[in-house]
Formats: sequence, structure tokens, C-alpha cells
Amino acid sequence: MLPFFQHIDNLVWGAPLLILLVGTGIYLTIRLGLLQVTKLSIAFKQIFSKDDGHGDISSFAALATALAATVGTGNIVGVATAIKSGGPGALFWMWVAAFFGMATKYAEGLLAIKYRTVDENGQMSGGPMYYIIKGMGEKWKPLAQFFAVSGILVALLGIGTFTQVNSITSSLKNSFNISEHLSGLILALLVALVIFGGIQSISNISTKVVPFMAGLYLITTIIVILVHWNQIIPMLSLVIQSAFTPAAAVGGFTGAVVKDAIQKGIARGVFSNESGLGSAPIAAAAAKTNEPVEQGLVSMTGTFIDTIIICTLTGLTILVTDQWTTNLEGAPLTQAAFATVFGTWGSHALTFCLVLFAFTTVLGWSYYGERCFEFLFGTKWLNGYRLTFVLMVGLGAFLKLDLVWVLADIVNGLMALPNLIALLALSPVIISETRDYFTRLKN
Repeated sequence: MLPFFQHIDNLVWGAPLLILLVGTGIYLTIRLGLLQVTKLSIAFKQIFSKDDGHGDISSFAALATALAATVGTGNIVGVATAIKSGGPGALFWMWVAAFFGMATKYAEGLLAIKYRTVDENGQMSGGPMYYIIKGMGEKWKPLAQFFAVSGILVALLGIGTFTQVNSITSSLKNSFNISEHLSGLILALLVALVIFGGIQSISNISTKVVPFMAGLYLITTIIVILVHWNQIIPMLSLVIQSAFTPAAAVGGFTGAVVKDAIQKGIARGVFSNESGLGSAPIAAAAAKTNEPVEQGLVSMTGTFIDTIIICTLTGLTILVTDQWTTNLEGAPLTQAAFATVFGTWGSHALTFCLVLFAFTTVLGWSYYGERCFEFLFGTKWLNGYRLTFVLMVGLGAFLKLDLVWVLADIVNGLMALPNLIALLALSPVIISETRDYFTRLKN
């Protein structure tokens, strides 16, 4: 059955969805007047502004929770895979996806606040399932339910559990020879301790771990790049050149046509920052603010941090060290780039970053799945969902099911469809809210 589902996966993540994802970003960018450029400085200031609205967590905590889920293996393994398959030009198309994705993420954050509601436990609930029903009308409830079911399946069966757990356990096994089963069980216990505390507990961990792990990763990648400073300009030139002309075969790199660079770059860029998939607005809805536009601006910075900064540094690290021309792929490729400067310690440092990235992704997705579950079934069985999630985390160390990962990838792609439909349908609301806010701000 695996080849069949791989074919379905290629169809779901093929040209139509990628065009819809980027096309939605382009449309919103035009209608919002290049907001991701003109308002970026305001957006970063807004992250640390005083919270004076209703909500469960601060705007910074909501951003950290969203980043916890998006900054993961895609930033390390995904970038390496994109460059290895599509050539250096794939990095350019990741930038393109991120640039237009910032407008999409802004729209998601705005709608998350505007149409959020309060659940039976007094917690904020929001996201695509709510802005579909409250913004587009009750007749669209099946579309909202379709999104929620997809979100639960992704959280329980794939990106939220198995793929991340496997990355953690295999990395610890390879670097420190720690039993995969032991590390999986410890991980399940740690996850249980956090997620049964709800969004406050998850955000408390995220606000501490995310800045630390991102800072550590940024410092190490910058050091590697600076050591190879004489290759920075040539590699940036190669990135631009390879984005529009075929990348020739070099060493262990077999070459790539422009189509490969575009497809791999955009697909991995979207997979990394999740702009348009509808996951981040679930966390954004919990923010303490009464201004939808302000949370939209904060959400927008997540894509900038995830792709424009972190993915770029990963890509440049692989390119300037010339490791992309070797026969290595995935995490070992990025590890080899680190090892050129730090030796064995470089591989250990990357393993540490990978473990933190994957762990926080598990926490972020546990919350996404929980809110989707609450939308469908109410709050009565939330602890049952949380227990199931913890069990799935524990199972991740024992299972290596390619079919499950492919299925999760398919459902992850299907999450985007109802969300993008909602963003396009509600674009007049997004534009009206934006104009009203900045008019009031100016006056």
C-alpha cells in the first residue's frame, strides 16, 4: 500500500496545492499593500508590547507556542533535503514562499482573534474551524469539521508525534548510544507533565525553551558561516543563479532542474513555517489582546523568524562548508557541516538542538490537536485526548511505519485546503480590519 499512498501524497503536495498556498499569499500581499515589508518593524515591537486584552497567554507566549510547533526538524532536516534534491536554488524559493507566507500568517492571526470563542472551561478557542463557521456561516460547518479531523490526525499520528519522536530517539542513539525505547519513555513522561497543565503550561515551557534553542542554534550556525566567510558571497550568488538555471552535478550532487528547485524550495518552506496550513492561528487565538490586527502582526513575525532567519542560516551552513556536494542527506548532512568547525562537538550540539526543536514541536502540536478535539467533542473528554497523545508519543520510539508518516503528510496537506478557502472568502474582512486599525493608529 505504501507506493499507492506515496502517489496520493505527491498529488496532495503537488503543483495545485503549492500554487494555491503561494497564490493566496501573493493575493493578500497585494491587497494589504506589502504589509510584511511596511509594517515589519511595528510587528516586532508588538511582540513585547503590554498585553491589555482578554486571553489566556501573552502575545509573546502565543508566538512562542506557534514557533514551538513550527521550528522543528523541518529547519534542520527539511532544508538539507530541499538543497540536496533541488540544489542551492531551493533556498531562494524557500525565501519566496516565506515572503508571501508572511501575509498569509498575518491573515490567520487576525481572523483567529476576531472569531475566537470561550470553551466550557473558560479557555480561549480559535482557529480555522471557528472563523469558517463564525465568518462564513453555519452552512460551512462540514468544512470546519474536515479541518478539525485533519488536525487531530496530524497531531496524533504524524507530525505531532511519530516523526518528531523518531528524530529525537534516533539522534540520541546515534550521538550518545542511548536506548531508543528508554528515551521514548522518558520523552512521553516529560510530555505528560507539560500537556496536562493546558495552554499555560505549554506556553511557559515554550517561552523559555524556544528563545534558548533558537539562540543556541543561531550562534552556532553564524560561527560556522563566519569561519567560511570567503564562501558567503559566492554561495549567495549560486543560490540566485540556481533558482533560475539548472544546477549542474557537483561531487555527490547529481544536479537539478529549475522545476526541482521551485518545488522542493516552496514545499519545504511551507512545511517549515506552516503558513496557510491553519495550525498557528489555533495558538494565536489564546493571546491576550482585543485587537485582531496586532496579533496578526505578531503571528507574521513567526514566518520571518522560522524561514527567513533560521532556515537561511541552515542553508548557508550547508552551502559554505561545501557539504551539499557530498553523498550525505538529511540530518547527517547538516551535522557534517557543523563538524567542519566544531568537530564531534558540532554533531553533539546539533543533536541537542534537534532534540529541543522536536520536543517543542510535540508540545505545540498537542495543543493544536486538543483545540481541534474540543471543537468536535467539547471539553468533557480532553484528558482522554491528552492521555492518547502521550501514549502515541511513547509508541513513536517503537514504531517506524513509513505508511503512517506518509498518511500524516497527506492529512497535513488536507488541513490547508479548508483554511485557504476561508482566507480567500474572508479576505474582505481581513482588508477592512487592517485599514480600520491603521487609520485609528494614525489618528
